[in-house]
Amino acid sequence: MSRVLVLGGSRSGKSAHAESLLSGRGDVVYLATSAPAADDADWAQRVAAHRARRPAGWTTLETTAPSELLRGGTLLVDSVTTWVAALMDETGVWAAEPGAHDRLADRVDALVNAWAMTPAHVVAVSDEVGLGVVPETRAGRLFRDTLGEVNQRLAGTADEVWFVVAGLPQRLR
Repeated sequence: MSRVLVLGGSRSGKSAHAESLLSGRGDVVYLATSAPAADDADWAQRVAAHRARRPAGWTTLETTAPSELLRGGTLLVDSVTTWVAALMDETGVWAAEPGAHDRLADRVDALVNAWAMTPAHVVAVSDEVGLGVVPETRAGRLFRDTLGEVNQRLAGTADEVWFVVAGLPQRLR
């Protein structure tokens, strides 16, 4: 068992680094936390580029269920960022539904607990969004704050933490 967290900014090379940490392994399950959007050609192109980079022997599973981490084996989660965005969608946070923040807290706890308890070898990718400007909107600040908290909690129980800047990986732990 090993938990590896790879952090970085957008287009920093964090996904490629995470994939390189698992090179040569044929038993990898790639947990894709975001499906392509039919009406967003740019997003579909990004998803396609990630798919094309993966070795043919890897299995892809699209999910936002933290229980997938409990399966064991070798997993690559790409990415925690889109996972948190999906959790915010699924719990009704964006629409300010009653009880949404409690539902979000429960789902975040489930994700962090699954990470901490997994018998699998997991490499997870996440954006470090706290390095930029303060978001202008309430929703942007809420997302940044939630992802920052999740990243801290995952890093707290990770066996290794990497930070990738301009394609250069730096091991933090």
